[in-house]
Amino acid sequence: MASLPSLPARPAPTARELRSDVYLAAVILVGAILSSVLSSIAGIYGTEQGPMPLALVYSVVLAAPLAVRRRWPATVAVIVCTAYFAAVSLRLPEVYVGNIAVFIALYTVGAWSFDRRRALVVRIAIIVGMFVWLLFTMYRDAIDHAQDSGVIAAAFSPFIAQAMLSILVNALYFGGAYYFGERAWVSAAQLTALEQRTAELERERELTAAQAVALDRVRIARELHDVVAHHVSVMGVQAGAARAVLDTDPPAARAMLSGVESSARSAIDELHRLLDTLRTPGEGDEAPASTVSLDALPQLIAASDAAGLPTTFTVVGDPAPVPHVTEVNLYRITQEALTNARRHGGPGVTADVRLRYTDERMLELEVVNTGRTVREPRPGLGQLGMRERAAASGGTIEIAPRERGGFRVRVAVPLATDDVPDLARATVDAAR
Repeated sequence: MASLPSLPARPAPTARELRSDVYLAAVILVGAILSSVLSSIAGIYGTEQGPMPLALVYSVVLAAPLAVRRRWPATVAVIVCTAYFAAVSLRLPEVYVGNIAVFIALYTVGAWSFDRRRALVVRIAIIVGMFVWLLFTMYRDAIDHAQDSGVIAAAFSPFIAQAMLSILVNALYFGGAYYFGERAWVSAAQLTALEQRTAELERERELTAAQAVALDRVRIARELHDVVAHHVSVMGVQAGAARAVLDTDPPAARAMLSGVESSARSAIDELHRLLDTLRTPGEGDEAPASTVSLDALPQLIAASDAAGLPTTFTVVGDPAPVPHVTEVNLYRITQEALTNARRHGGPGVTADVRLRYTDERMLELEVVNTGRTVREPRPGLGQLGMRERAAASGGTIEIAPRERGGFRVRVAVPLATDDVPDLARATVDAAR
């Protein structure tokens, strides 16, 4: 019976376990000495009994190796078993404590030997040697019995019965030592594997928690950037225009300042909704941190017009249900693209927004402007946020300058909810 190959080795013995071996050796020594003295007095071997001083030496040889049984289990087993066989062969007056010491030594080889092949070889060799020695002893006793009685044995004579009982007891004795030692090793190895797996799961749990916190921070930062950048940009353009016409056209300046006020209120409202979403418990990863949707695109286009960026909006194809997370992401991508056009497009820039429902269950969003062409635009948080949102919706995005001037942002996302990947995983992949 070998240990499971997939299991790790059990841990090395602790200082407490090593101290307990010393205490065990002391108990075995005291017990062996007492057993030797009492057995000598009782005369268990009669006239063939060995000398008492040699029995005392045997007690020390039997007990002392047990003090280091977990350090060198195979060596200890060989020493203890050899001493026991020698003692029985020499008829030394001690049997009972020796049986206990041999059992402990064999059990220790199975339970604590880290070289499993060596443990198997040592135990099999000891057991085979024991049975060879037992058969030899039984044969010698049978010859003596035949000489004394003139008959070797009948079918169920007392001698045969005693021999069979001796074989059975020894088989159970050594088999038990082998089995319990092996089970102790396997149980300890399984416990070690369980502890390692528990530690790995704990590390994974901590890593997952840290990743969740990081993803939440990215998510919040992205929402704040989209809300603040858009509205502040609009307010800046309107405030500058109002300042320019304040003296020559007060009514127009007042209208522009009203637009600034409206943009400020919209920004505050969106921030409040974002904070309410973050404060609401039990929402889970599927809850968006915004309540905007594709239905709000016309208002976004109107706000872009009012901020000085003439923008057209076209819907192509038959509208179909869109996952809410995808709606939020497309709205924010449109908002960011218009903000970039307003900030970097230059004078006379115009924009066009197209929302196209295709027959392949895909939704395409295209935002183009006619402003200045920047061949190597410097990527910032806005572009990173757009890429993350496209990936979070299971789609692809193209952000590049146009040959005829201006800039193009094109997004293609699936309409089916099952095609949308896990938001956290997609965000991490996009951030990479």
